[in-house]
Amino acid sequence: MENIINGFNRLVNRPDAGRLILRLTFGVLVIFHGVAKIFHGTQWISAMLEAKGIPGFVAYGVFAGEIIAPLLIILGYMTRPAALIYALNILIATLLVGQHKFFTVTKVGAWGLENEALFFFGAICIMLLGAGKYSIKPDS
Repeated sequence: MENIINGFNRLVNRPDAGRLILRLTFGVLVIFHGVAKIFHGTQWISAMLEAKGIPGFVAYGVFAGEIIAPLLIILGYMTRPAALIYALNILIATLLVGQHKFFTVTKVGAWGLENEALFFFGAICIMLLGAGKYSIKPDS
């Protein structure tokens, strides 16, 4: 049995492949959000910011967090700073539109901020792990 476990461990011990899958998964999923803002605009974000006394042009920062940062993460270039930007983006978005869901549970038993938490902590993991060897600039 120990030989089977050791063989399995040798087979799946691929941390750089894991980093690549993590980067690709989170990067691609966030880019969908950025593309939606390219096609539908950021006016609704500007309006929310202005209602809180923040200049509306700050809404354009969403493109840094949802287009540029995920592209850098996917490519594995400046991965750690890009992941930090990505994490800050989801944190700000959550504070802006999702804070009312903090103490909620969905009909299927999920935390109301489950997706936001997954994106945030995924970004933190990417930041801590770095790009790995399957990237434009390894260990960035």
